[in-house]
Amino acid sequence: IGLTKSVALEVARTNITCNAVCPGWVLTPLVDAQIKARMERKGTSYHEETASLVGEKMPSARPATVEEMGHACCYLASPSSRSTNGLKLNIDGGWVAGTIGGSEKVAKL
Repeated sequence: IGLTKSVALEVARTNITCNAVCPGWVLTPLVDAQIKARMERKGTSYHEETASLVGEKMPSARPATVEEMGHACCYLASPSSRSTNGLKLNIDGGWVAGTIGGSEKVAKL
């Protein structure tokens, strides 16, 4: 993130921006396989294991989709974001918002 901010400042007077997309859990084939393995091992449903695995870190207990990541990147690559520079865009279902003092413990609502 420090590099993102440094580059953003360096290029601030140009038509270049520098931002960071910071995802939490994203439902990729790898994560899907992890959920299914846990499901088989524990005899639980896909929904239960998704909420259990993802909910360990993300208060939403719902993984982001690849499409959500893509939409965020499309925005950052579009002319609409020309004043968006040095941004740390968390797409993490509240993971960062739910941490206590930077720890990995999720605040319970």
